[in-house]
Amino acid sequence: MIILGVDPGTLIAGYGVIERNGAALTLLDVGVIRNSGSDSMPLRLKRIYSTLCGVIERFHPDEFAIETAFYSKNAQSALKIGQARGVSILAGVNHEIPVSEYAPREVKKAVTGKGAASKEQVQYMMMTMLKLKETPKHFDSTDALAVAVCHAFRISAPRAGFKDWKSYIEAHPERIIKNRR
Repeated sequence: MIILGVDPGTLIAGYGVIERNGAALTLLDVGVIRNSGSDSMPLRLKRIYSTLCGVIERFHPDEFAIETAFYSKNAQSALKIGQARGVSILAGVNHEIPVSEYAPREVKKAVTGKGAASKEQVQYMMMTMLKLKETPKHFDSTDALAVAVCHAFRISAPRAGFKDWKSYIEAHPERIIKNRR
């Protein structure tokens, strides 16, 4: 299964493509989409969309995972991130790829064990898990890889495909261990 992970941003957006084969994770591609601050917002959004469409056409991912927007005290920043998220999601949807969203704390916890992990800790774990030989220049790219890895972990979890634990238990009553007192 091939997973495209995206860390949205209007100046720098990160992307990472991994392949999950059983428990093994393999890096296929990682990079950033760089925009100039002097470019208009429509041009930045077009570059994000076009680049992600190119990545999708090269790797044909089965799944698309993106980081959700975090709350910001600066409404303009939150709005811009929202626009970058929108065109990124549109690239996945237009290619008929299922899209999943993960909060930054959820991604960090999935790959480091701590929801408050630093970008350096996330980068270190991506270097280790994916056996990267070189450190990527931008945290945005390792953050995008972390989103993809988080998704790989989530879809391989026992309850994958179920909306909650209750529905999983109802579908698999044979997996319940009863207290034998």
